[in-house]
Amino acid sequence: MPDPDRIEGAAKNMGGKVKEAAGKVTGDEKLKAEGRADQVEGKVQNAVGGLKDTLRDDNRH
Repeated sequence: MPDPDRIEGAAKNMGGKVKEAAGKVTGDEKLKAEGRADQVEGKVQNAVGGLKDTLRDDNRH
């Protein structure tokens, strides 16, 4: 099972994409920027979760 950080990070990334798209449609620059920031945060969290998964898998072998 993937690390919870990977799942949360992927969700934040997707939510950020939705926010950014909504900001583009409405012309809301603040919403677009928040969406991009959420995507970055999600990608970082996902990467941390991936690292945890790798470390956990390495410890099992």
